[in-house]
Amino acid sequence: MDLQALREAAIEATSRALYDKHGVVPSEDSDEWEDEYRRQFALLKERYGAQVVTPPRSANGTTILQRQLPELRGTPEEQRWGGAIRDERLREVPSEAVRGFLVENWPRAKQWIDTRDVPIRTLLQRLAPQYEDWRKKRTEAAASRKAEVQQKAAAVAAYQERLKAAGITPEGLVELVDASERFDQAPLTVKLAEIAVEGRHLRIFETADPNLLLVKEKKGPLQLPDYAIERDEGLVGDLKLYAQAP
Repeated sequence: MDLQALREAAIEATSRALYDKHGVVPSEDSDEWEDEYRRQFALLKERYGAQVVTPPRSANGTTILQRQLPELRGTPEEQRWGGAIRDERLREVPSEAVRGFLVENWPRAKQWIDTRDVPIRTLLQRLAPQYEDWRKKRTEAAASRKAEVQQKAAAVAAYQERLKAAGITPEGLVELVDASERFDQAPLTVKLAEIAVEGRHLRIFETADPNLLLVKEKKGPLQLPDYAIERDEGLVGDLKLYAQAP
C-alpha cells in the first residue's frame, strides 16, 4: 500500500469510526479527529501492509449498495437528477449505517435536489438527531426480533421435551390409527391434529358420535376415502398434545 492510499484508507476509517460513535464527524482540525486518524493509520499500516482496502465497486464506480437503491419518488426529470445527486452524495459518506439511513429516510428526489449544495458534513450534522433516533429504533427492533426468536426456540424445545416425555411421535400416532378398528363415518366437528409421515397426511377430527373419530387421509397426491375409528381417550390426549406445536 503506497502512502497516499494508506492515508485515504485511514481517513475513511476515521470518518466511519467517528460516525458510528457520534453520528457525525468532528472537524478534521479537532483533537478527537486527529487522534482517531492516527490510531486508524497505525492499525491499517500494521494490519494490511501492502494491501489496499477499498469497498467493492462495479465497472461504473458505484458500490453494491448504490446499485440496489430504490427508485426515488418524483417526476421523471426529478428522479434522474435526484438519483444522480444521491449516488454522488452517498459516495461521500463512509458509514454504511448512515448511507442506509439516508436511503431509507430520503425517498423523494426533491430532498436530494434541494440540498445538493449543502456540504455533506453540514447535512449530516443537521440530520444527527433523526439519525440517532433511527439507529435507536433499529437497535430496539433487532433486539425485539432476537428475543422473539429466542422465545420461540424455547417454546419449541419445551414442546419437544413434552412429546419425548410422553413418548409421542408422528409415526407412533399413525400406527395407533392404523391399528384401530374402522367404522362407518360420523359427522365431523373439531379437528384434533394433523400428522404427516412417510408420504401420508392425516387429519383427525372429533365427531358427533362420542365414540368415534373421523380420519381424512391423503397418500401422496391421492385423497383416500374418509373413515372413522374408535375414540380412545389415550389417543385423543396424545393427539391434543401433538397439536400444541408452537
